[in-house]
Amino acid sequence: MTSSAPSAPITVYWRWGCPFCLRLGARLRLARIPFRRVDIRDPKAAAEVRAITGGDEVTPTVIANGHELVNPSIAEVRAALAEPPRTP
Repeated sequence: MTSSAPSAPITVYWRWGCPFCLRLGARLRLARIPFRRVDIRDPKAAAEVRAITGGDEVTPTVIANGHELVNPSIAEVRAALAEPPRTP
């Protein structure tokens, strides 16, 4: 598990070498939106992603403000951050 910003409002589940993860991470950094990266090589993280996606290990999978997003655009992440927080 790696972390860019431990107390960030966004968690990005990622896979090493995933071009979609790299692109989203770059866009989040450019937008100055702090995020925490979690590598799905960690079995617990992989299980969390499968629970969100219905059994697949799709990356990036993002939790933003309690909203679960699968391979989102930066616009979708911003929209989730603008909405009221979702509680589990």
